[in-house]
Parts: sequence; C-alpha cells; structure tokens
Amino acid sequence: MTDRSQDDAVARFVERFALLLADAGMARMPARVFTRLLATDSGRMTAGELAEALNVSPAAISGAVRYLDQVHLVHKRREPGERRDHYAVDDDTWLDAITNRDKLYDTWNAALAEGADALGTDTRAGKRIDDTRRFFEFLKKETPLLMERWRAQEEGR
Repeated sequence: MTDRSQDDAVARFVERFALLLADAGMARMPARVFTRLLATDSGRMTAGELAEALNVSPAAISGAVRYLDQVHLVHKRREPGERRDHYAVDDDTWLDAITNRDKLYDTWNAALAEGADALGTDTRAGKRIDDTRRFFEFLKKETPLLMERWRAQEEGR
C-alpha cells in the first residue's frame, strides 16, 4: 500500500468511526479528534497537527479537546522544553474512561435518591427514578470487577 493510499484509508476510517461515535451521542468534532488520535501511532498530536489532519480550524480543535479532556478521553501534555501542548490518548484510554466514573455515579445517585424521595417510591415516576439509581449503584459495584476480568484477559493474550 502506498503512503497516499494508506493516508486515504486512515482518513476514511477516522471519518467512519467518528460518525459512529457521533451516532452514539458524542459531538462530531470531538469524535473526529478522538478517533484521529487513536489512529496515530504515538497517540499524540498538537492542535496544529490535528487541525491539518482533519482540515479544520484550530478553534474547532480547541473546543473538541476541551470536551475530550473533561470526559477523560484525551490528556493535554507538554514535553519538557517544548512550547506547544500535545493532546494524547493512552493505550488504555477506554479502560480509564470507564473506570473513572465513580464520582459521576455518586453524584447521579445522590440526585436520583433525592428525586425518588421527592416523588415517593410508591409512584410510577418515583419507582422509575429509584430503579435508575439502583442501576447506577450496580454499575459502580460491577465495573471494577469487569475491569479486573478485562486486565486478566489481556495479560493472558
């Protein structure tokens, strides 16, 4: 495969997977930036490199990486002696993103408990809210066990 055809194949992959992420709820530009970083051997690029690779403005990259950093999918880094920030995904970025949801689950559960109390769990709405709270409690408890199984599977690979 020539360099040009490989570049075209990578660009098609980035757009296709970004569209799938967008269909799942991620905003389109963060999805494109995230996928482009995933598809880079080093897992890191500057804002200028991302803008050039995706043919967008640096302002579009700025908003996208700010969002991706907030949801723990991308990290901003600066190498000693360098003047430009790099945006990076780690090799286990999905694992980190999933396992770092405890605070979010705690916050949601507190709000959901308040809602269930306000509505009363003897009402359909209150029961629905409480079921949602119990679901997130379940996820919080089970996620670490699932991640342990994933790590064990990957170590044995």
